[in-house]
Amino acid sequence: MKTCCRAAAFLLLLAPVVLAQEHYTEGPLWRVELIRVKPNQMDAYLTSLREATKPLIEEEKREGLILDYKIFFKETKHDPEDWDLCLAIEYKNHAALDGLDAKGEAVRDKIMGGKQAAHQLGEKRAEIREIISSELLEEIYLK
Repeated sequence: MKTCCRAAAFLLLLAPVVLAQEHYTEGPLWRVELIRVKPNQMDAYLTSLREATKPLIEEEKREGLILDYKIFFKETKHDPEDWDLCLAIEYKNHAALDGLDAKGEAVRDKIMGGKQAAHQLGEKRAEIREIISSELLEEIYLK
């Protein structure tokens, strides 16, 4: 009797996973940041991304820490508080996040010259933009 109850409980816990996998296969992860740039600061922010962020992300890509990245402009704003720019970074899977902080710091130090330079850049960016949200999304492929 105990064996039957355990088997039933196991099946109830496993059923959602099995049913979900029936519809899709798991793809890569995306870290997506939605950013609102302060008025009249878009040029300064894009310059900062081009000069500091792009070399950093490109090096992370060369070293295999990330698969790819994309930057999007939002062309349709619903209100003045809406986001302007989206930065999306693609990771192979959940395991790619293991130890990522330490690996990312090593790349940061190599490209930017250390923690202090990155901190100063962050302070300057805080004056010209606001991060609206930062999400971790898993891409799926429908079967």
